[in-house]
Amino acid sequence: MIENSFLISSFIIGLLGGVHCVGMCSGIAGVLSMGLDQRASKFRHFMLQLNYNFGRITSYAVAGYIFGWLGEVAVRGTGSHAVHQALQTFSGVFMILLGMYLSGWWRILVKVEQVGAALWRRIEPFARTLIPVRSVPQAYFVGLVWGWLPCGLVYSVLTTALGSGSGANGAMIMFSFGLGTLPNLLVMGLLAGALRQQLRRPAVKYLAGMMVIGFGIYFIWQAWQPTIGHL
Repeated sequence: MIENSFLISSFIIGLLGGVHCVGMCSGIAGVLSMGLDQRASKFRHFMLQLNYNFGRITSYAVAGYIFGWLGEVAVRGTGSHAVHQALQTFSGVFMILLGMYLSGWWRILVKVEQVGAALWRRIEPFARTLIPVRSVPQAYFVGLVWGWLPCGLVYSVLTTALGSGSGANGAMIMFSFGLGTLPNLLVMGLLAGALRQQLRRPAVKYLAGMMVIGFGIYFIWQAWQPTIGHL
């Protein structure tokens, strides 16, 4: 069974990732928001936005299951604890790099963002055929598509799913991460301008990056704690 600390960490990383989502996903959220049926009530708009995001989180959980299962196969195939340890260490290192990226110290993950932006330009014409969105199932389907866009933040947490030990654990990690992103992206779809301004503050980016780096160090410590304890 996965430790609660990993689920809590994934949720907080998703929450802190708002400083990243404002750049990568605010445009997408804006397009989806404008694509809502303008005749709908405010409550209806909220429900459609909510289901966009539930669809996105579903895709995250499926990806987490796949990565967790691949990691499980790798560990069982070798029968070595060292492989699991290496996967967890890789996750921690990737998380540190993400923290540096969020803080603006080292934009090593920018290439992933460029791929994501290029892919979205290709998908956007198809997505526009699905709008205006007039039903909850339609909003959920659009969210499913959105959830598969390449994203450095998502890829970073997927490395944690890879070292989680099973497909179920990986799915829970990504589901928890997705719930963490929900407040930012849900509000971004409703109040995009105000939230974007706040999340662009250097102090906010710095704090978020430092906390993610702290989680990366914690993941590495968790991976090596049994070894260190036997020294």
